[in-house]
Amino acid sequence: MDLEAVRTFVAVAEAGQFQKAATDLSITQQAVSKRIATLEHDLGVRLFTRAPRGAELTIDGQAFLPHARELLRVAERAGASVRPGRRPLRVDVIASRSAQSGLMRDFHRAHPDIELDVMMLFDIETAVTAIRSGAIDASFRAVAAPGRPLPEGIASVRVLDEPLQLLTGPAHALAGARSVTVARLTGHRIWMPGIAPGTEWSAYYDDLVAEFGLTIEVTGPNFGSDALLDTIADTPALATFMGERTRLIWPIDHGLRRIPVTDPTPVYPHSLLWHRDNPHPALATLRTHLATTTTGYDATGTWTPSWAIPR
Repeated sequence: MDLEAVRTFVAVAEAGQFQKAATDLSITQQAVSKRIATLEHDLGVRLFTRAPRGAELTIDGQAFLPHARELLRVAERAGASVRPGRRPLRVDVIASRSAQSGLMRDFHRAHPDIELDVMMLFDIETAVTAIRSGAIDASFRAVAAPGRPLPEGIASVRVLDEPLQLLTGPAHALAGARSVTVARLTGHRIWMPGIAPGTEWSAYYDDLVAEFGLTIEVTGPNFGSDALLDTIADTPALATFMGERTRLIWPIDHGLRRIPVTDPTPVYPHSLLWHRDNPHPALATLRTHLATTTTGYDATGTWTPSWAIPR
């Protein structure tokens, strides 16, 4: 069904005259008559009858009018759902308790008028594909794997360097330390079952292991953060890494310890990715917000892989 014909039908019904409807729509009266005739042919009924005062709705026209108005309202909502500035800004974060999620919560508090759709995609390839197709507007990612540069048209900016912390149970050998150097971690078992091969965080930790001779184990299924915390609390021989800004909650009797890692401090470089041609006005607002509220890139005394996404 031709929406312009439906729009013309509603205009004539409200104006009561073909000529008045033509003026309201900025088209000729002949065009109005042609659109109405086409719509009547498609529906197989007469919608108007000529009267001394203009055009009057037939019984069929009266029945069709509320549905015609609803069709136009649905069409407007459909267009608004994808129109830049009228639809929510769609942003991908890796996990709901991650630093990236915290950055988006900060952004929402600063700009509560901007509608957001926050989603969680798994890896950088999926995120980049979604950015290129327009399924999302931006994605927070850490690093790009060596030898796999971002595709043409995808821009990135470094927005946060997040220090790593060591998480231990109360009986771990390092549980009482106020901080721990990277060198002191040599020989300790660091368990991280969530590291999936081929992901940007896998590439990051591979480089960390190669640089400092650490032992990171990825054995066993990944049952999520709660199972990880239970195991770390109950196993004195195991510890794990977590970001300084990662928000986790555990039972008080777990007695877990979050210990800063120093000399140097390994930092996880979070970047924002987007398509250079994306016109959504809220995307520019997000980039400005991040540029003015986050700091600490390549600070003295920190370490990050040389191939991390540049700012």
